[in-house]
Amino acid sequence: MTSPRTTLSLVDTDPAELAVDAIVIGVHSQNTEQESGSPAAALLLASGAESIAAAFDGKLTETLALLGATGGPGEVIKLATLGTVTAPVVAAVGLGPEPSGAAPAPETLRRAAGAAVRALAGASRVALALPLPDDADAPAALRAVTEGALLGGYRFAGYKTKPQPARREPVAEVLVAVPDAADATAQAEVTRAQAVAGAVRTSRDWVNTAPNELRPPSFAEAVAAAAREAGLGVEVLDEAALAAGGYGGILAVGQGSEAPPRLVKLTYTPQGGGNGKRVALVGKGITFDTGGISIKPAQGMWEMKSDMAGAAAVGAAMLAVAALKPSVAVTGYLPMAENMPSGTSYRPGDVITMYSGKRVEVLNTDAEGRMILADAIARACEDGADYLFETSTLTGGQVIALGKRIAGVMGTPDLCERVRAAGDATGEPAWPMPLPDDVRKGMDSEVADISQVNAGMDRAGHMLQGGVFLREFVTDEVAWAHIDIAGPGYHSGEATGYWTKGGTGVPVRTLLHLVDDVAANG
Repeated sequence: MTSPRTTLSLVDTDPAELAVDAIVIGVHSQNTEQESGSPAAALLLASGAESIAAAFDGKLTETLALLGATGGPGEVIKLATLGTVTAPVVAAVGLGPEPSGAAPAPETLRRAAGAAVRALAGASRVALALPLPDDADAPAALRAVTEGALLGGYRFAGYKTKPQPARREPVAEVLVAVPDAADATAQAEVTRAQAVAGAVRTSRDWVNTAPNELRPPSFAEAVAAAAREAGLGVEVLDEAALAAGGYGGILAVGQGSEAPPRLVKLTYTPQGGGNGKRVALVGKGITFDTGGISIKPAQGMWEMKSDMAGAAAVGAAMLAVAALKPSVAVTGYLPMAENMPSGTSYRPGDVITMYSGKRVEVLNTDAEGRMILADAIARACEDGADYLFETSTLTGGQVIALGKRIAGVMGTPDLCERVRAAGDATGEPAWPMPLPDDVRKGMDSEVADISQVNAGMDRAGHMLQGGVFLREFVTDEVAWAHIDIAGPGYHSGEATGYWTKGGTGVPVRTLLHLVDDVAANG
């Protein structure tokens, strides 16, 4: 199921003269010590709004203040223009306090553009006249605005059978006001934004699809079809091929479901071989997680349709890689299974022989993600990789430790730092976490090479246990990073910024930033 798409283009026409349904401007909050008590004194129009302000004879901030505008981040106030400018509506989006001597941070612009476009659903054409610097920071600011606009316009198509009169269609077309619409650098950012945001939207669509419609075989088919259309190499291992290949972890998790597991491999080969480096992306694809025999509580279990968000992100990122054509080889691995309780389910106490040959004692069938990931990681290392980035909605411990916006990252220290920097650049924050020796000791098994969780079922360091387990399957020569997105992979609250309710698409943009980083810097 595909969500409607928003188109994007650049304009360098005076924003006051644009024939659009709404024009978006930025407004800052001011810390004023004036005793006048005037609400307008607490507002400051951002750059880009000059011609709009002139059309209102200098009374725009006063009018916005009377309507309740404060300039708070993400706040959107709409104002009928009554013919003062060509657009019938001005939408002022809050940017927070004015930064001293600099343009607003890219993430501020990204969230503002998303909030504005989302608030203007129902409009056909919307123009954004937000502050864009004319210095070295210009590409990052434009990237943020274009990405935010396209992602803010996302809405999952859904399954309703009756018309919804109060439901407004997403904005169909967004125009971004820039100094020079023909500038090659600016046009390149638009091209990139369309590819990147398109990948994030595809990832969101897959996560938001009902789990009865996206079981492992159908998920594999959907990814494979999109990848072939994009020009990627595609290999799909079905249950017979998995058994023949010895993928014990994937098979164990999937054996309780009537919908058998899959492993999808997607390959991008750069022209001329690129810079010689090889990047592997691995994503967890549990299409629904009941917990298996160690069944989860009923409350909130419906959100476990999002337990394939890691695989969705990797699959979608590979589609963007195919479009952006970086000068580095990239291979994606998407292990897929449905974790169901039945007479054929794997059990606590089972010992599973993994693809790598290591034997794992199962203590909790709800720690299934690491089982399928371990097989995929081992395959990726066997195929050859210099850098391995794996992402998964792996542990509730990530949410407890870092909340619902910040991912946990574990692995090779230098690579974890690169992930953190990429997260900062894209607005998908990640925080490096340790892999302590005492956590590994607690996973010693009396009968196998390692326990799947702490041998005493101690949940202390639960997020770290997942990372410690996965480290066992990474070969020494491969730099690796495990990105736990249990919190940021799915947004169950109200829409905010460029996040809508449901799948977020995290960490598609981080992965693409990392691929670019390796392509540029090795």
